[in-house]
Amino acid sequence: MTKPLNIQNANYFSETPFGHLMQRRIHKVLLICSGYDAFMLDEDGRIDEQIFNEYVSLNLRYPPQFIHVETSEEALVVLENEPIDLVITMLSIGGMDPFSMAKKVKESYESIPIVVLTPFSREVSVRMSREDTSAIDYVFCWLGNADIMLAIIKLIEDEMNVEHDVEEVGVQTILLVEDSVRFYSSYLPLIYRIILTQAKKFMDEGLNEHQKMMRMRGRPKILLARTYEEAIELYESYEENLLGIISDVSYNKGGVKDTEAGLKLARHVKGRNKYMPFLLQSSNRNLEAEAKELRVAFLYKHSSSLLRRLKHFINKYLAFGDFVFVDPKSGKEVGRVSNLKELQDKIYKIPDESLFYHFQRDHVSKWLNARALFSVAEVIKYLKVEDFTDLEATKRFVFDTIANFRYSKGRGIIAKFYREKFDEYLTFTRIGDGTIGGKARGLAFLNLLIKKYNAFYAMDNVVVTIPRTVVLSTDVFEEFMEVNELYPTALSEIADEEILDAFVKAHLPERIHGDLLKFVSVIEGPIAVRSSSVLEDSHYQPFAGIYSTYMIANSDEEELMLEQLCNAIKCVYASAFYNSSKRYMEATMNVIDEERMGIVLQEVVGQKHGDVFYPTFSGVGRSVNFYPIEPEKAEDGTVNVAMGLGKHIVEGSASLRFSPKYPQKILQLSSTDMAVRETQKNFFALDLKSSSFHPAVNDSINIVKLDLKTAEAHGTLRWLGSVYDYNNHMIRDGLMAKGLRLVTFSNVLKYDAFPLAPIIEKVLEIGQKEMNQPVEVEFAVDLQVPQGQPPIFYLLQIRPIVDTKESINENLEEVNPTDTIIYSNSALGNGVIEDIQDVIYVKSENFNPANNTLIAPIIEKLNAPFHASQKPYVLIGPGRWGSQDSWLGVPVKWTQISAARLIVETGLENYRVDPSQGTHFFQNLTSLRVGYFTVTPSIGDGYINTEYLNDLPAVYEDEYVRHVQLPFMSCIKIDGQKGIGLLDFPKGNNDGEDDVQSDFNLQ
Repeated sequence: MTKPLNIQNANYFSETPFGHLMQRRIHKVLLICSGYDAFMLDEDGRIDEQIFNEYVSLNLRYPPQFIHVETSEEALVVLENEPIDLVITMLSIGGMDPFSMAKKVKESYESIPIVVLTPFSREVSVRMSREDTSAIDYVFCWLGNADIMLAIIKLIEDEMNVEHDVEEVGVQTILLVEDSVRFYSSYLPLIYRIILTQAKKFMDEGLNEHQKMMRMRGRPKILLARTYEEAIELYESYEENLLGIISDVSYNKGGVKDTEAGLKLARHVKGRNKYMPFLLQSSNRNLEAEAKELRVAFLYKHSSSLLRRLKHFINKYLAFGDFVFVDPKSGKEVGRVSNLKELQDKIYKIPDESLFYHFQRDHVSKWLNARALFSVAEVIKYLKVEDFTDLEATKRFVFDTIANFRYSKGRGIIAKFYREKFDEYLTFTRIGDGTIGGKARGLAFLNLLIKKYNAFYAMDNVVVTIPRTVVLSTDVFEEFMEVNELYPTALSEIADEEILDAFVKAHLPERIHGDLLKFVSVIEGPIAVRSSSVLEDSHYQPFAGIYSTYMIANSDEEELMLEQLCNAIKCVYASAFYNSSKRYMEATMNVIDEERMGIVLQEVVGQKHGDVFYPTFSGVGRSVNFYPIEPEKAEDGTVNVAMGLGKHIVEGSASLRFSPKYPQKILQLSSTDMAVRETQKNFFALDLKSSSFHPAVNDSINIVKLDLKTAEAHGTLRWLGSVYDYNNHMIRDGLMAKGLRLVTFSNVLKYDAFPLAPIIEKVLEIGQKEMNQPVEVEFAVDLQVPQGQPPIFYLLQIRPIVDTKESINENLEEVNPTDTIIYSNSALGNGVIEDIQDVIYVKSENFNPANNTLIAPIIEKLNAPFHASQKPYVLIGPGRWGSQDSWLGVPVKWTQISAARLIVETGLENYRVDPSQGTHFFQNLTSLRVGYFTVTPSIGDGYINTEYLNDLPAVYEDEYVRHVQLPFMSCIKIDGQKGIGLLDFPKGNNDGEDDVQSDFNLQ
């Protein structure tokens, strides 16, 4: 099974806040020019449309709106009435000249930048030299290319945002030092096009469309200096975030033209950082020798290939384009990478001397920074190869750094599934564009919480994560149903097997086959295929355990595995339309054809043991404990854990229950007899033989039940086991002694071999805080990890526990139990349930748990007319209702008791069972606001007036079950805060007739 590499430190890569960048933008541009000039700017006179197309082609958002006027007077009117961010004026405008107008504008609107745009000619240059341009921010040459507009807007936006964006996240910069309007008007459009094209490439590092767009904001910014002093100030302000410098040689220094200003700047920069990329460009070819002496690049301004060579310098030395590893002696290419994943994959293949050369010169971090990978670049920037004993250690450090970054980058987001990029570092991805359903939302929310809270990283040598997950969104389901015309079959009343057969014969959308094949090629272990319907696990719409979950083994034959995966998906789709699902829909007042199904594909947690696979243990935690035992409190929560797959807990079989605040206080282990009788005797595992899976209504088709001897042989029991010493009638922790093996979790809960209680306590606390109501969490733990790796705590699901808001006005503590029909000190629920008249109960005289399987179908038949008429009743019986282990209680499914509004679990003198917390069955009972009492009168825990019930005439009675009607309507009262509940004696007149009595004749 694939495991994340060294992910325990992945949290040190905080998320880059791209959303905070580029906060200040140019939204409205006032363009002042004649109609002819406007036409020249764009041949059909629509400059804003061309700019819009330019933005779209470069994946840029927020294209500015252009307002065109022809005279300075019109311009001043617009400025008064519109929020203008930039003024662009041509030299020839109506009214006053642009320089006078600029002064007037600056007097009233000091912060609005003003740009003069003019065609390039000698006459224009002479005129410009004579004018007072103090109110003009920039002058640009119009060279017949709309790129200049984009460059002007981006240059001014960069100037407005650079200080904040560099300080906030370390955005990189490029310094252009040039006082020639002609040349910077050529350079800037070229540089911006290179940068924005580069930004389109590093968008691919984003894991979904939103991330991709946000990453564009992290592109390098261009700083334009026109004097030596400006250049020095900008260099020293942004030295740590500078990719490189492009400088003219001759420009003003100290207010006068200095023909060696660029050389002086180069000496200053190289004196501070000899590896800073620096390009000198000049009209004097003789300066090339001096540039070489300074070890800087040189470009002849009048070269016919000027712009092409400039582009080459930017791509090669300013870390744009692919990163090319070279041999330092020959200069030949020895490796090339185009993204972070490729760098990670190839780092071990790069020759040592090449790696040393590039790391010593900080080339790799510059390349990462240019791609807006700031946090990983920051780590690598301060990596000194001399700090490592050998370059293999350096390579290992870089590999792990990138692995941790890629792993942490996937935290807390729903990434889009890109077939060519999917690998083991992506935690949560989606296929399709529809909604992902309730279960998937819960998983995505857990993924977000793990990223958000540092508390999860504070656990020493433990990883808290979710299993690798891919979700098929609901649009895949809708396409599957419609293309195969399955709705008539699905909504009919035919048998479940016939529905399944129709679904399995249908075809999944062709577009997802390649994605599924890629998924199975990456996942090394078994795959769980879970339902994630739009109604599932939503607030007040509990669907826990209603639909099927299938598991398939991993196979070396990818085509076989793909076929089984597709069949499992179709089986889950079909389960939405089984008869039990339809009845449940009716019980919850939902419409079956409103249901849409997402699918969660998830790696199964655990390890392989021969032909089976399972986690060390699984569990269910709840943030509310409705059965607290002193000193526990309701808000301390409760946890059920069991060795192996969580099916053991879900089905209500014996598991270990404890409060995470008091993990050593376990009722089941409070006496030796109870420990022997009420702890886990077997566990569930996945059968890894490919032949064990085939489409079936029963989703446990390839789940096997194993005994504790098998677990001990696998080495699993050593973490969880104790021994019952027959001779001394005592329990010994560990497995060294001879005797009966028991699952006590002593190594985990008593000796802290794994910090289960602190982790689950923190998970429940955070989950309840974030959901603002009590929650239930499913988890699994893998302790048998490869040597050197930390154990892993996997969060599998979170869902709300619905908390009713009804209030009880009277104090139930003051009620005398004998004044009620039923009184419980362990009551779950809250509020008043009216109109109760019918009671169905399992007869306690001569009760034998061996008959529990016979009782379930009787209860189902009695429930049916109540369900049809939506009439409530009270259900009473010994042991656990809904347990799949018939020795622990009547093994009913929820649909067989769906009309019950109060369910009472009674303990008899020789038959006491722990309440049913932690199961899907239990979750649905509580979420649907069904009252839930436990009563064990034999030990003074609660009261039930069996004499009164036995004296009532029977509507139905057989050897095991009795149904009676109260003479008048009664009500159930539950104080959820104190855990007290009761069923009142009936009061008043019964106005209703016994209209359902005839329906209960089962003879």
